[in-house]
Amino acid sequence: MTNQLDLPRMIPIFPLPGALLLPRSRLPLHIFEPRYLAMLDDALKTPERLIGMVQPNTRGGRDDKGLQQIGCAGRVTQFSETEDGRYMITLSGMSRFRVLTEVDGFTPYRRCEVSWDGFERDLRSEEEQDGTFRRDEFMDLLSRYFASRQLQTDWETLREAEDELLVNSLSMMLDFDPEDKQALLEAPCLETRRETLVTLIEYDLRGGDSEEIIQ
Repeated sequence: MTNQLDLPRMIPIFPLPGALLLPRSRLPLHIFEPRYLAMLDDALKTPERLIGMVQPNTRGGRDDKGLQQIGCAGRVTQFSETEDGRYMITLSGMSRFRVLTEVDGFTPYRRCEVSWDGFERDLRSEEEQDGTFRRDEFMDLLSRYFASRQLQTDWETLREAEDELLVNSLSMMLDFDPEDKQALLEAPCLETRRETLVTLIEYDLRGGDSEEIIQ
């Protein structure tokens, strides 16, 4: 699938708080609930093999029936079954979408009619930075963040990663609130996502303080 005309207008929806999928990125998932096992089985029967990842919208005391307006669809590219009938799958991010309406039906999982308009850049083979990425400063900031959280990582792999892979992987893996994950998803371009990521890391290093300067 290389253009929006190839993408279906109705897709199954997997609302999972804190789980972020971005275009051209991969998200591993553990599927074990019966309704989502049925969703996976049905998705694998379609040529697109798409599942839409959407964050539940719980702002204002709403329950989990509410959905964020924007999600990202992933194609099932890897899956394996365990002896007890669970699945380990990998979704490869295809494109973001806008939820138009939820579709009533007889499936145990949720389905939505979606629009792919406005997300044409997601279907490109890659997205390049604008040349303003001060990578050394970013890696220094990241080092302080990992130290403050007592996190371990393969720094050599991070340093060698392409800009898009670095920014998107960190956006998906780091432990931010669901609302912050949604902001990273909705960033219109890679530069905006990078700036949002830096802001979130700096905010965490300040312990939630609104001061502008990190000592």
